[in-house]
Amino acid sequence: MKLFVPLCSYILLCGIYAPKALSDSPPLQDVCPMAPQGERKVFMNGFLCKHPSAILASDFKTLLLNHAGDLNNMFRSLVNMVTATEFPGLNTLGLAMARTDIAPSGVVLPHSHPRASEMMFVHGGSVVVGFFDTKGRLFQKTLGEGEVFIFPRGLVHYIINYGFGPSTTFSVLNSQNPGVVGITDAMFATDSDVFEGLMARMLKFGEMGLSDNSTAGLAWTF
Repeated sequence: MKLFVPLCSYILLCGIYAPKALSDSPPLQDVCPMAPQGERKVFMNGFLCKHPSAILASDFKTLLLNHAGDLNNMFRSLVNMVTATEFPGLNTLGLAMARTDIAPSGVVLPHSHPRASEMMFVHGGSVVVGFFDTKGRLFQKTLGEGEVFIFPRGLVHYIINYGFGPSTTFSVLNSQNPGVVGITDAMFATDSDVFEGLMARMLKFGEMGLSDNSTAGLAWTF
């Protein structure tokens, strides 16, 4: 009995302070049900690694973000996401990258990344960015060249070109497969009038003139 209390305390402390390596790794895809015993093949939570003797410096270099995207679409924007699928050197590092190009009055519609937070750097132009927390509060800022903004993991966020010329941003996300959930894509057809109404509503956000470090409780309607 004398050893029971110290032993329980020790087990509890081990559970609280156990190394992170002992916990499950976060999933890199939306779902992964177990295959029946007879159907199991090699399918990893990620990708197989190259043999160490075959690794080259070129595995860690990419030119996939060195050119602007095609902005000839109804949103006047394009996001180019680069993950370990396109850039082998990212495998197992827990990172992905993205380039976003937006024409004047263009928008990146509300979306979220279920497996990653995003740190965005404004390379050129001026943008209005914002995200909604789980209480529906809007956190919005106007950013210029050289400024950085963070979109927390899983929260709905958007970007609006607030200037008179094109804008370009670069982002780093802390998952090699962040995932993208487009709120409008999941609910409406791409030719729906909802898209135009949503774009108009978002452009009004950019004209609100929220003061620095302010938040607002807004209904997501238009």
